[in-house]
Amino acid sequence: MNAQELYERLKKVQEPKGYYFNNDRERVFDLLEALLVNKERYGYMVCPCRLASGDREKDRDIICPCVYREADIEEYGSCYCNLYVSKAWNEGSIPHEYVPERRPAEKIF
Repeated sequence: MNAQELYERLKKVQEPKGYYFNNDRERVFDLLEALLVNKERYGYMVCPCRLASGDREKDRDIICPCVYREADIEEYGSCYCNLYVSKAWNEGSIPHEYVPERRPAEKIF
């Protein structure tokens, strides 16, 4: 699978749930490529913006889409990586604020 195929597949699944890809296509495709690299490296698509342990169980919370995405988008309009955003974020009707890391310190390796 390449980044374009991953984009099309995820878009079909995520948009009906209210999660959109960032309008910055270069950023989106860089992140999708990194997800594919992580899938090859670890066997699962772990968040490219966080340090993975290589242990699927320990990394479960940061397998994309991570468990923090919903709260991030609800509060900031974007996930931590800026891969997934709300419609309002893409339209520029809400500020593009820095999204702080929600992952608990004890889970960061």
